[in-house]
Amino acid sequence: MKTHEMYINGQYVTSGSEEWIDIVNPATEEVISRITSGNEDDVNKAVEAASKAQQSWGARPAIERGRIVRQIGLKMGENRETFVRLLIEEQGKSREMAEGEVDLAIDYFQYMSEWARRIEGEIMPSDRPNENIFIHRRPIGVIGGIVPWNFPVFILARKVATSLVAGCTIVLKPSQQTPNTAAFFTEMVHDMDILPEGVYNFITGKGSTLGNALASHKKVAMVTMTGSVPAGIKVMEAAAQNITKVNLELGGKAPAIVTKHADLDTAVENITKSRIINAGQACTNAERVYVHEDVAEAFTEKITEAMKNVSFGDPLKDDSLDMGPLVSEDRIDEVDEMVQNAVKEGAKVLTGGRKSDQTGYFYEPTVIGGATQTMEIIQEEIFGPVLPIVTYKNLDEVIDMANDSDYGLSSSIFTENYHEAMKLSNGLRFGETFVNRENFEAVQGYHAGFRQSGIGGADGKHGFGEFLSTQVVYMQYKQDQQ
Repeated sequence: MKTHEMYINGQYVTSGSEEWIDIVNPATEEVISRITSGNEDDVNKAVEAASKAQQSWGARPAIERGRIVRQIGLKMGENRETFVRLLIEEQGKSREMAEGEVDLAIDYFQYMSEWARRIEGEIMPSDRPNENIFIHRRPIGVIGGIVPWNFPVFILARKVATSLVAGCTIVLKPSQQTPNTAAFFTEMVHDMDILPEGVYNFITGKGSTLGNALASHKKVAMVTMTGSVPAGIKVMEAAAQNITKVNLELGGKAPAIVTKHADLDTAVENITKSRIINAGQACTNAERVYVHEDVAEAFTEKITEAMKNVSFGDPLKDDSLDMGPLVSEDRIDEVDEMVQNAVKEGAKVLTGGRKSDQTGYFYEPTVIGGATQTMEIIQEEIFGPVLPIVTYKNLDEVIDMANDSDYGLSSSIFTENYHEAMKLSNGLRFGETFVNRENFEAVQGYHAGFRQSGIGGADGKHGFGEFLSTQVVYMQYKQDQQ
């Protein structure tokens, strides 16, 4: 069983804490590794190292930083299979999903490396004679990067690659449930000997301890966290002590709207795919379906059959499975409680609706019919392979129901009528809307949400800009110079 230490200022260090955390394979319930449960002193050391390294790293030509990030991506490609295996083992993804996540992370390093030559300022006209106004875009500083357990490789890439190209240094904290891929990434970067000391730092432990210490540290310029709404609130409270910038991707409750003009087979295929991605543990997953009453019966029959046919089990034993386990036993209990509450409120389980009998944290793919707008299962994030269905009469009604949520990250529309697509996409108050496809964002897009789904965003031009600060220089000059 491997034990992972922290990495600060270019070397592995032993924490002052004597506490360790066991990492469990959710498909087998076996302990597979251990990490140090770090403390506030470890955070201080990591931030100090990052702060000391930031000025010289930010002063490097951006193209040099971009080339280094590109080399890291290439090295990840050489170690692709190791990342895939570790990801399946620690998080429970199917092989197809694990390969997709690792490939996307590799691609993200390549994509972000190209932004080295795209950091653009502006020149503005002045109201005064003999003056130019320059707007510069500078690295924001030290980044505190908090990575969740559901996409531990891709979101590591999202935070690390962007930080490094922008000229920021980073203190990375993976989830205490899925640190093994980040630990291997750290070993890889260390062996490459490609980054100056302190530019990249890796700390492990509980989010309640390390996350709050990172967010409240005076030398952290921005905390970028992907996680739950309660965790995001804690980060904001801690960051408020120093007015530190926060970049938060939090929960989601994505509605999928199926109109009477939808291609039902397309809708069923993509909503099923969206619902079982990562066993339903993704903020962008289709979490609730609104189907027009004219096609509700046909759609419900089709999607119930599709969910019945979803295969699940230990992904390390069968590469062809559609779905792996939930990440922990707590997740199973929470999902099952929501299903049972829906039944008590009058909904009906059409397939699934219970924990699997096999070893591991498996929950059967589930469809719930007869759900209504006020039910907990429609209002609160499920984060499991459970799909509740609500019927509607007209587009105005379904827009109101879809927007009736504390969350506002992703949404989807299924229709062959472009009038419906336009009306719905203009009426939905969500950061992302996918039309006739599954819910999965692109690296060149912009992944951001409304309401409690977060502040700021990631990916593309606008996500890269989150890691930059603005400096305005008013430059007076003398007109008569010989």
